[in-house]
This record gives sequence, structure tokens and C-alpha cells, in this order.
Amino acid sequence: MSTSSFFYNLRSAYQSELDDLRTDSEGHDVLRKRLAEKRRELGFLVKMMELSPEMVAVVFHQAFRFTSPAEMDHLVAQDADELPEWGSVSDTIEVVPWAREIVQTILNEPMGEWFMTIAAALEYMHHKPLTAAERALAEDHNEEGDEDGRQDRDGVRNERHDDNRTEDHDDEESDARAREEAGNDWLAEQGFDRKD
Repeated sequence: MSTSSFFYNLRSAYQSELDDLRTDSEGHDVLRKRLAEKRRELGFLVKMMELSPEMVAVVFHQAFRFTSPAEMDHLVAQDADELPEWGSVSDTIEVVPWAREIVQTILNEPMGEWFMTIAAALEYMHHKPLTAAERALAEDHNEEGDEDGRQDRDGVRNERHDDNRTEDHDDEESDARAREEAGNDWLAEQGFDRKD
């Protein structure tokens, strides 16, 4: 399985989102309860689909059964602007009964088909181990962050040591910061302390 940089970054964010939901402050497993709460808040969450798809995609955790791993492997190798429409991949994805109404709600949204493709891909990747290439990429990211021993509070490397960044990388960082900010805003609205 080859993973595009788009899905590599989203996979990490999706896993982090699930990890954040998994336990309460006392260490109890509350994932089912928190996912049920998120599903009830779908009317609000759909506003975040384009900006923070990983924060919304968790409502589909355990919602899919994949009948064609080869089709999904091809999907996760695509970049954001190359994604197939939901209708062209949905025949290889079985949606469990409890999630069918949620799928219909999402598909009624302007970005619904795009988002459903992403949600299915994220859930598919969640159940697959990291590839050797993904592990190497993760190690490279860790080494880059340790290169000068310092990162700013957003986890972005000190720019004086990274003058060769491309515009694409800048756009990805900007998108990631925007997603994180939207997530922090949403958590604050739910009564949680802001992560800084």
C-alpha cells in the first residue's frame, strides 16, 4: 500500500483524534460514549468537513467493511485533488446499518461525496499497519524536529534552519494550523480547555 502525503498527514491527525477521544481524565475508556456524542452533533460537525475532515471522519469509526482492499489501496495513494467520487468507490464499501443515515446526511452537503471518500479512506488506513515508507517518513519527520532541538508551540520547525521549504509545504503547514485552530475552537465551545 502506497500512501499519498495528503492521506499520510490525515491518517496521523485521524489517529490523534481517536486517541484524544479514547480516555477521560481518569484513564477510563470512553471512546464509544464520545463517538455517540459526536454523532449527535453532526449538524454542527458538517461545517468542519472541508477544513478538518479528520475531526468529522471519526463519526464513521467502525462504520465500514471493505470488500476490495486493492481499490482502497489505490484510493489512499491519491492526492486531495485526484480523489474519485464516493459513487465510484461506494460499491466496494459496505456501510453498517447504524451509519447509513449519517452517510445520507453527509451526502446532502456540498462537499459530501469528497468527504465520504476521505472518511472511508481514513477508517481503512486506521486498520492497516504503517508501511515501511510511512515508518521511514515518520522517522524523518522526527529527526527533522530534533535537528536543532527546538520547535515552536505549534510543532513547526524553527524557520532559520529550514529556508528551503517549498510553497506546497507552506500550504500544508497553513492547512494543518487552520485545522488545529478549528479543532481547538470546537473543543473550547464544548467546554474543554484550549490546547496551547
